[in-house]
Amino acid sequence: MSKAHIFQIFYDAQTQKSLDPGFLPLDNLENLRPDWREYWPIRSYLSNNTFNENCFYGFFSPKFKEKTNLSADDCFGFIAQQSDEVDVITFSPYFDIGAWFQNTFLQAISQHPNARKPIEGALKLINPKLNVDEIVMHSGNIIYCNFFVAKPKFWREWLKTCELIWMEAESDLSAVAQGLNSMAENHDSPAAVKTFFIERIASLILCTNNDWKVKVFNPFELPFSDAPIASEGAALIQMDALKMAYLQQHRPEYLDLFKSLAAIVLQRAG
Repeated sequence: MSKAHIFQIFYDAQTQKSLDPGFLPLDNLENLRPDWREYWPIRSYLSNNTFNENCFYGFFSPKFKEKTNLSADDCFGFIAQQSDEVDVITFSPYFDIGAWFQNTFLQAISQHPNARKPIEGALKLINPKLNVDEIVMHSGNIIYCNFFVAKPKFWREWLKTCELIWMEAESDLSAVAQGLNSMAENHDSPAAVKTFFIERIASLILCTNNDWKVKVFNPFELPFSDAPIASEGAALIQMDALKMAYLQQHRPEYLDLFKSLAAIVLQRAG
């Protein structure tokens, strides 16, 4: 059984009071780069500390309990059940959204229309062969809100990938950089497109490399979103399974049926 160190980020007195006492508090009171949101404190910690290769590390937002209904005890209990071979353990809510969209980047684009071009450009920075319309993700590799713990080897890969986006955005020279730094449309509070891209990098790493050993906290025990599609549980389970089958068998018929079901679910949900 591997040990876990899970940090919970706080930004002010209010968020500090809301933390689960079972997690380790991660001080971001200075919040020197609010434009990067959670990436700044996670990046700072990963860049300035040493790690035990056999331990899990996680960095949760103050809204972890609100979004998952899970406590620190719930997390540590699930982690304790896993074998030492596991690399990543996820606690991702919103199964319905993950099932309905082909991948989390398309979900972000649907919510924030001005994010498409910077997302397409950022994917090319990571791998020129990546096409946002061809990536397929499912509940076995989707992570929302950075709610996961992982061993240092995964975090190194995550940071290396994130730094490609960091360097591009910080340069603010290209159209991609300016798009990443722009404010995402239709969000309930001002947030740059780059923060939504960074939040999806863990999912991207998992869906493009099957060598990572992943364990997923049962997504049906976590909250769904408040989107109308959330009521279409049976169809969503089928859609998620079809994406898994497509990636295992590489037969386009599975993905075609997934897309047909998505259209039906959307029509029924209004």
